[in-house]
Amino acid sequence: MTPDIEESSPVHEEGEGTNMDQQLISAAAEGDTTTVLKLLEGGADINATNHQGDTAVMAATQKNKVDTVKALIEQGADINIRNNNMDNVLLYAGAEGLLEIVKLAVQAGADTTITNRFGGTALIPASDRGHVDIVEELLTNSDTDVNHLNNLHWTALLEAVILGDGKENYQQIVQLLVDHGADVHITDRDGVTPLQHAERRGFTEIERILKEAGA
Repeated sequence: MTPDIEESSPVHEEGEGTNMDQQLISAAAEGDTTTVLKLLEGGADINATNHQGDTAVMAATQKNKVDTVKALIEQGADINIRNNNMDNVLLYAGAEGLLEIVKLAVQAGADTTITNRFGGTALIPASDRGHVDIVEELLTNSDTDVNHLNNLHWTALLEAVILGDGKENYQQIVQLLVDHGADVHITDRDGVTPLQHAERRGFTEIERILKEAGA
């Protein structure tokens, strides 16, 4: 309890500012862009965070409030700030398949090297969750490193094969990854290649794609 008391007690004006900042985050989560802009005009801190570490733009992202995210980016919101869960706008939107927000983040110059709590870039969860459109957007329009290794020593390609179901959307993702320079020879920590994983799981179409790519 003590930290809360200390935080809210300093100076009366600062307390008001903090309250305004929290209103900003709440309005952003609700997609109430009009209120968001009014609060910013009134002096609310665009990059203030709540107890979960979410900024207004992050709160809007989590609720898929595209127009509010766009307005906050236009007002100068820092989209690279990570919350307590180590997510930011691009990481969260990429993992959850929120294409419009991913596009906004990419256009706004999001830092694609920032990683989530598993040490992965946005491309990796997008690949393992089967979000073909996100994978295509990141590979085509951003400087995402296609061969980035996360904490498990898995690339996006390895994740798509190991965690996917081998069906059409994962076949498309594997094709996109190899088309954009995914190294088919990077193995997991045990020295198992993407092709070997595909063979073990009976993903014949993915096997074909990988072999054509030189695996």
